[in-house]
This record gives sequence, C-alpha cells and structure tokens, in this order.
Amino acid sequence: MSDAGKEWEIRPEASGDAPAVGALVAKAFGPGRFAKSAYRLREGVDPEPGLSFVAVENAVLRGSVRFWPIFVGRQPALLLGPLAVESDQRGRGLGIALMERGIAEAKRLGHRAVILVGDAPYYARVGFAQLPKDSVKFPGPVDKGRILGLALVDGALESLTGEVARARIDRPVCAAGAAVGPGGGLVINTG
Repeated sequence: MSDAGKEWEIRPEASGDAPAVGALVAKAFGPGRFAKSAYRLREGVDPEPGLSFVAVENAVLRGSVRFWPIFVGRQPALLLGPLAVESDQRGRGLGIALMERGIAEAKRLGHRAVILVGDAPYYARVGFAQLPKDSVKFPGPVDKGRILGLALVDGALESLTGEVARARIDRPVCAAGAAVGPGGGLVINTG
C-alpha cells in the first residue's frame, strides 16, 4: 500500500515499533530533548491512544509522530510531537503525511485542538498558526513565537488559554518540582 502515490505506508504505531521510534527520536533530537518543556510534559504519560503513527518503507521505519493528552488551563487538548523523520528522508513529505494522518484521526475521535512548539512556516502547511504570545504558557522556557495551534473544531483556539499541564500520569515519575495543575494535570515547576 502506498500513501498518496508515494512508496511509503503511514500506519498506526504498533507496540513492536517502540524501540525503532525511540532510536529515531534520540537520533533526531539528541539528549537535549530531555530539557525541553514539551518533552517534560510527556514524562510519565503514554501517548493518546490511537494517535501514534509511523511511516514505513520497504519494512524500514522512516518517521513517526505521536500526540499527547494535555490541558491548557481547563481545556483538554493534544500536544503534537515529537515528529521525527530520518535525516536522509526529509523533504519527501513523510512528516506532512504523518501529521495529516494524526490530525484526521484526532478530529475523528472528537479532539478539539492541537498545540506544539515548532517552526511556523513548516507546520502552517497542515494548518497550524501562531497563538497569541501570552495565551498559552508552557512550564519552563519556550520561545513564545513558536507556540502554534490548530483548531479541530470551530472556535477551539479562542478558548485555549492558560498554563499547559499533563492531563494524566500513566507511569510514576519523580514528583520533585511537579504539582497538580488547575485542569487536573501535572505542572512542572522549573524554579
């Protein structure tokens, strides 16, 4: 099967894909990823069920994307990322195809909004736009100009304001520096 005439397949991530996805993310983002605010929001949390996808070509994993449950203030939303594509495969449309599949599924499942921290010109290709600079506040340092949002239902971004927090904890994590946020999620206290 191909995706829009391409030689790859976009399919749901299977449990056996986890080691290859982990290696791809480590290679793409390096150890510095652990210090990023978006990564910290994913600690101890499993990706949203049904919203992790991989790009496979000739039985080789070429890219992946995951979506994570969060709260922005009291509003549930999704956090996109990491989106990772093998460096020698970039420019082929794998990242866009992965996001399009994930966004379509998120919409089908009834999610209202997706946010991320990233490069606006790239993510605008699938509909993301910069959010007002003081509307959404990540725990820890984040370039406010790189906070992007996508409404999956009309008006969803207008009500998306406040602190970003985990929607749940699936696995125990170090509690030092963490607190429960107003939406029931965990807020990271970065000092």
